[in-house]
Amino acid sequence: MELLNSAKRMAKELIADRRYLHQNAEVGFALPTTKAYVEKRLREMGYTPKPCGKAGVVAEIGGKSKGCFLLRADMDGLPIRERSGEDFACKAGNMHACGHDMHTAMLLGAAALLKKRQKKLQGRVRLLFQPAEEQLAGAADCIENGVLKGVYGGMMLHVLPAMPFPVGTAVVSAGGVSAPAADFFDVEISGKGCHGSSPWQGVDALMIGARIVDGLQTVSARELSPQNYATLTFGRFAAGVADNVIASHATLGGTLRATSESTREYLKKRLVEMARSTARGLRGRARVVFKSGCPCLVNDEGTSGAVHAIGRQTIGEGRTLLSSQLPQGGVGGSEDFAYIAQKTPCVMVGLCAGELKKGYTEPLHSPRVHFDERAMPYGAALLCAAAEGLAAKNKK
Repeated sequence: MELLNSAKRMAKELIADRRYLHQNAEVGFALPTTKAYVEKRLREMGYTPKPCGKAGVVAEIGGKSKGCFLLRADMDGLPIRERSGEDFACKAGNMHACGHDMHTAMLLGAAALLKKRQKKLQGRVRLLFQPAEEQLAGAADCIENGVLKGVYGGMMLHVLPAMPFPVGTAVVSAGGVSAPAADFFDVEISGKGCHGSSPWQGVDALMIGARIVDGLQTVSARELSPQNYATLTFGRFAAGVADNVIASHATLGGTLRATSESTREYLKKRLVEMARSTARGLRGRARVVFKSGCPCLVNDEGTSGAVHAIGRQTIGEGRTLLSSQLPQGGVGGSEDFAYIAQKTPCVMVGLCAGELKKGYTEPLHSPRVHFDERAMPYGAALLCAAAEGLAAKNKK
């Protein structure tokens, strides 16, 4: 518990880092304030941060071994207007509603712990502060720019509010899939505008969009087994220019998710078929455009077991669980760390950062979500311990 106690003594710095990042939430690859702050904090600790791709930051610590172990934190927020009521709420129209501010602060904390314990460190550790996870685009950009050169394994943490477990409990993903594959898409609908008093003279793109949304809900309900997890969600519907005009164009935006590549491809195929046929049957046209996406996140069994054992030693047996020990529940959101896990053995760890019975009831991506900052020392300690243990184990 020595490492955890050291992390707890850093709690004020962790909170200060987190609140600055939270107050200055930015999205996608456009992270100038966030990136500058991370680089400044790393330099203050004695690191030499380097850019990675469009907006990533990389730093390293350790000896001259050929390989290294990767710790990754995502830095981007969401374009959500915050309604948390926190004194440090972001007022720029963005929000860290997925907890990436905490991820970044905890990796900065792990960086500080690793620096203090540098003499004990065997092997090499690479720290990646990644942009654009919410767009499922940042990990691929960092990989294209060489972040995985020499990497033999990796780990990430994701905070979880509204949990039944004590704050700071780590849920280590067992070997296998822990996050579904995902694709972002647009459905572009073309009709014919006319006066609202004579709709027969036009082709109503808004109505076509509504039928597409309604019809596609039957795919998971009627075409897939309940054991075959899949969701198709529409989160955006834009149509029309005036109350008394039949809309000539409409755009739907959404995501689809699945825990197998075959189901993912089936959903994409049916989305295209049903959108086109529905529009054609109502005298319009529809085009599906697939944007960013990511594969399933598959956890390495050996890395999972090692991090589970390290967690039990570092933050306590009662605060370290394997996901396979938990009752079966729904699959969570997608995670572009999956691209990294495709290339090297990795594990995803959930960190409980808000206990239900203590009033943390809002889910991720809610404009009212709160996170319990007392979780951060546990996360920083676990990141540091996992890096030390796996860097030593794989030293070359």
